[in-house]
Formats: sequence, structure tokens, C-alpha cells
Amino acid sequence: MRKILFTIFFLATANVILPAQKQHILKSVHIPVHDTVWVFTPSEYESHPSDRYPLVYLLHGWQGSYQQWNDIIDCQCLADRFGFIIVCPDGLIDSWYINSPAVKQSQYADFFFRDLMPFIAATYRTDAENLFITGLSMGGHGALYLFAQKADFFRSAGSLSGVLDLSFCWNEYSINDYLGIHSKKSGIKALNAYSVKGNINKIAGSGREIIITCGSSDRFYALNNQFKQACDENKIKATYIISPGGHDYVYWKSAVGYHFDFFSKRLK
Repeated sequence: MRKILFTIFFLATANVILPAQKQHILKSVHIPVHDTVWVFTPSEYESHPSDRYPLVYLLHGWQGSYQQWNDIIDCQCLADRFGFIIVCPDGLIDSWYINSPAVKQSQYADFFFRDLMPFIAATYRTDAENLFITGLSMGGHGALYLFAQKADFFRSAGSLSGVLDLSFCWNEYSINDYLGIHSKKSGIKALNAYSVKGNINKIAGSGREIIITCGSSDRFYALNNQFKQACDENKIKATYIISPGGHDYVYWKSAVGYHFDFFSKRLK
């Protein structure tokens, strides 16, 4: 009987949020549903009440959620190891982290800049001069796209296996629905306007360094190669790391450390 009770207790507490972690539910007029945000603070955070901490926004991929990154790697260990606050917002499955021109209730970029970032700044002791953003796949696109819109908000940005040109898979992953296009030819302007590649001049104008990583067996490997070439042509300082791996959790777990190392070396 005691063994059964212990098992029930363990199962009931397996997903309890630790003191250094909090989940917040944000309501916004810019998105159709509430957004759940999982925040990880370094374990020393509460014992150093006068300190401010650098922060990384970690964006998930298509069909993922705010939980995806912690399913890939222990985000608390990552926060403790590097001393960063880690913020994992929910990208609402397939928002692409953009202000959709076709789905008026889905204005994710507005939610991010007008609601999420101010909330985090007001709730946590963040170092405003050391904010970073990165993500995987759709989140890699989202990280560099949001960075391009307001680069002054961030010290740097990155992408893991990012879909950096939406025209590459325009008829997949809800892209045509969010952009309101019916063919690649008729929608080329929208695909360009909402792609990271189409905003590369803004990244170049920021003068900031970025990091791009991709697995050599990833379906978006060639796309990332093309984007790196475009960075070179636009004189963007882009660290590009290719290592064995595909478009999967194993690769992302192995590669996310490159981003935190890169960000750590660029702390002001």
C-alpha cells in the first residue's frame, strides 16, 4: 500500500514547476488565445536580489509549444550553466511569429513586442542591454525575423535549422494560410516581405552579429547555406556552424549550446 501511495505521489508531482521556474499565461488582443510562457531563472537568482541577468528568448518549431525546448534539453540546467534567464513563449502551433496579413486575429509580432517583452521586463530582473533571441525551425525563422524588425532590442540573435526563406516551402506548414496566398507566383511579394531573407537588409543595417546552425542532413541545409551566402554578400557577421544531424531533437540538443556560448561571448 505504501509503495502504491508513493507511486501516485510521484506521478502527481512529476511536472511540478521548481522554484526557479514559472509559467505565466498572458492574454492579449493581438493573438486569438492566451499564451503560456515558461520562464527559467538561474538557481542563484533569488539569492542575488540586486543582480540583473542576461536573457534568451527560445522559440519553438512548427506544431510545437512552449514546452518543446524543455523536452529537448533541460532548460533549467541551461539557465544555471550559462547564467541566463530563459523565456520559452508559445508560438501558437503555426503562427510563424509574424503579424499575419490574412489572419487578423493573429498578430504575433505585436504580441511579442507590445505584450511579452514588457511583461518580462516588468516581472524579472533582466539586463536590458543583454537580450538575445534564437529558435529552431519555425522558431529559427521567428527569431531572426523578429530581430530584423527591432534589432536595437537585442544584443544578438540566432537560428537552428531555420526556415529562413518561406518561399522554400510556401505550400506547407500553414504558410500560405497565414500569408493569404494561393500560388507561389502570386504570393512572391508576401513570401519575400515575411521571410528572414527578405529582411536581410535590416539585419545588415543593425551592425549586429548573428549565429546560424544547421545539421548536414537537414532538409533545410541548402537553404541555410544560401542564407549564409546572402549574409556574406551583405557584409553581415554571421557565425555559421554545420555539424552532423537532421531536423530533430537529437541535433537541436547538440547544437543549442553553440548559441549560448556565442551569446555569452557577446555580453556587454
